[in-house]
Amino acid sequence: MEYALVARWLVLYAALFALGLPLAARLLPDARGRGAGLAIPIALVVLSVPAYWVGHLAWGPLALASGVLALLVASALAGLDLGALREREVRPAVDVDRDAVTDAALVFLVGFLLVVAIRSFDPAVYPVGGEKFLDFGLLKTLRRSPVLPPEDFWFANEPVKYYYGGHLTATLLGWLAAMPPRFAYNLALAGFYAALLSAAFELAGAVGADRLPSLSGLSPHRARRIAGACAVFFVGVASNLATAGRFALLALPEPLRRSAAELVAAQSQYTVDRILAGADSFSYWSASRIIPGTINEFPLFAWLNGDLHAHMIGTPTLLLAAAVGYSYYRAPESALLRRRALLFAVLPPIAAWQAVQNTWSFPSVLALGWLAAVFAPAAPTTLLPAALARRLDTDADVAADASAPARLRAELRRVGAATLAAAVAALVAAVLASPFLLGAATGAGGRSIEFLGPAMRSGFGGLLIVHGAFVVGFAAYLLARVRIECAWALVLAVGWAAYIGHRIGFAALAVSVPILVLAWVGLRASRSLGYEAVLVVAGAGLVTLVELVYVKEQAGPGRMNTVFKTYMQVWVFWGTAMGVAFPGLVLGTFDRERAAGSDADPDHDSRLRRAPDFPWRRVGAVGLAVLLVASTSVYGVIAVGAHFQSAPAGGATLDATQFVETQHPGYDRAIAWVDDLEGQPTILEAPGTRYYPGGSDQRERVMYSWHANPASSLTGVPTVAGWQHEVGYRGREAYRERVRDVDAIYTGNATVRAELLREYEVQYIWVSPNERARYGSVSFSGAAFEVVHRSGDVTIYGVDHAALPRVAVTSSLEVPPGAPAGGAR
Repeated sequence: MEYALVARWLVLYAALFALGLPLAARLLPDARGRGAGLAIPIALVVLSVPAYWVGHLAWGPLALASGVLALLVASALAGLDLGALREREVRPAVDVDRDAVTDAALVFLVGFLLVVAIRSFDPAVYPVGGEKFLDFGLLKTLRRSPVLPPEDFWFANEPVKYYYGGHLTATLLGWLAAMPPRFAYNLALAGFYAALLSAAFELAGAVGADRLPSLSGLSPHRARRIAGACAVFFVGVASNLATAGRFALLALPEPLRRSAAELVAAQSQYTVDRILAGADSFSYWSASRIIPGTINEFPLFAWLNGDLHAHMIGTPTLLLAAAVGYSYYRAPESALLRRRALLFAVLPPIAAWQAVQNTWSFPSVLALGWLAAVFAPAAPTTLLPAALARRLDTDADVAADASAPARLRAELRRVGAATLAAAVAALVAAVLASPFLLGAATGAGGRSIEFLGPAMRSGFGGLLIVHGAFVVGFAAYLLARVRIECAWALVLAVGWAAYIGHRIGFAALAVSVPILVLAWVGLRASRSLGYEAVLVVAGAGLVTLVELVYVKEQAGPGRMNTVFKTYMQVWVFWGTAMGVAFPGLVLGTFDRERAAGSDADPDHDSRLRRAPDFPWRRVGAVGLAVLLVASTSVYGVIAVGAHFQSAPAGGATLDATQFVETQHPGYDRAIAWVDDLEGQPTILEAPGTRYYPGGSDQRERVMYSWHANPASSLTGVPTVAGWQHEVGYRGREAYRERVRDVDAIYTGNATVRAELLREYEVQYIWVSPNERARYGSVSFSGAAFEVVHRSGDVTIYGVDHAALPRVAVTSSLEVPPGAPAGGAR
């Protein structure tokens, strides 16, 4: 175990934490904790954005220096009172809460060490069961690239067509820590998880310090810690109900057990036998594949699986955007300059960076600003020009006419004003992100927004297994806070929604839509909820949205990728909101008289529903709390324990590529030779198509296996045609053309081979058992080819372009008879 490297990485994060504290305090100057837990996410953004821009001119030391300088200057300016400097005095502009700093540092440290421990027992960037080859390859190509965007290591001589911002940040951190990618991979993975937990702790704690004292009589300090700790659990530790549900079914009597299993299997990706197999068949993987045709990840699964993937890396920045929304939400109407700065100056750069980091959550960052403007006590019309604001003055309408139609018109105008303001912020963000959106984000793969038919939508069972814990918890919390005059009418409405949803194939109508409506009503009609409900609306809106539309693309069949990339955002929003809702539900049922003596806002407190404090409410709330914690903890206990059952050969390590030496002897020295090459020469490997012929009547899997491009993926040295992922980035025909050309080089005549080697500027040819399995006996002879390395069953040929035969080619190159079909099968 490389303890010195862990210590070095922690020292780096401590420096980032210290530099980010003044910036976080500027963001949330009046909140409990002063935003301490957001210090590292802010520091990472401020470090990365200047480096990204400068990197388009010169990527490397200059870009790194620009990012570090920007962070130092921004931290210094945020930490000092500029007015005092003009008077030749030096004093801090904001106070830093030392207890909050300690709390945030402790949360970060625990989260970091947890993932370090897990990864030390499972450190490898295996190609199986994820996209670690993609993620590690991005780190390696970023290390080699002289400018941005980096060269695509799976599509030589072309720039990456992927959101690589998070890998850029990890590369910067690796440079600062003087650490090679094979160690930086796992340490960056631990750092992003820890940053997510500290951000969730901070945001939930700040909201909880505002909300919980009025519900339970807790002091703001204790309320902050309780809400933050609950958010850490629900964001980073809790799971969906799949594992607990399977064990619950096993406790049923035999006839009922099988009937229930058949019902679950009908609406999920499980089979009846798999459901009833018991603990011996447990796999951490299966909990992420619930709703048919989709991937349903949550943070604990994602970090156990160990991909350094964009939808994971972007989560701390997503909560940073939510914190900007919270800062806007709690700013009074008189603080117009501050609210405008947050929406038009702070949020757009964060959104633009999120586009580079994880484009899927780019719209969500902007939506958070829109929701904050809609639900904040301050009128969004004040953000607009005076003439337009007067036309949309909602408060004047309601003051003159308090009837239901007038209130509805006022709400619609409020939404319209918030939409106009958010549109301006979105325009600024799009301009800032334009180098990426018009460059690396564009591709020939083809994308369009499509509507879902009933057959593609999720069933009740699948939605409840994935989201059930949150739905039940939020329903209980919202019903306790929102005044419902006729409870029976609510029950009837939900029941009717369930019936209609079943009839039209839209189960979300009875799952996420009621939560969305209740939270919206509580925020606007009764005004009995706080910013935690804004996060509930954000999550419920996303769950509902992906039941209506999806992005049609080549990256996956149907709506698989849409749900995959969206549900992580839902989990982060809802897990943070549950940090406030969970203790609010439990503690809010106890002695309400303590709240009268708290320092809560009495006007806000008077709007809360004051239900009688019956013992059965206490028992019910505590019982529900225990059930929620227990049902969402089972997976973590088993899955994390299983990861510690066996260490890699040679003992615990954070070396992501050590598995090559132990599991693929003979390849390790060849890959090390390629890794030592300078720059980005092109190497030829067999293409990473989904399958290649493995016999007369069978096909052997290639992609997501060791057979697919280990030389380019583990070194960043680009190959002509890598994994079939490139279909989604370049288009099917462009990828197939390269696959045909690679097949022709390995199997074609000298003329075809020479022209293609020149066209793709191939300098090295890789021949391993993978290539022999695809093409049969492969060898390169003649003056143009020289064996430059041989180890085990791997031979690498150098190509002398000057010695290649030159002939005129008058027709398109064809694959010789007998060559593999190639293409993306």
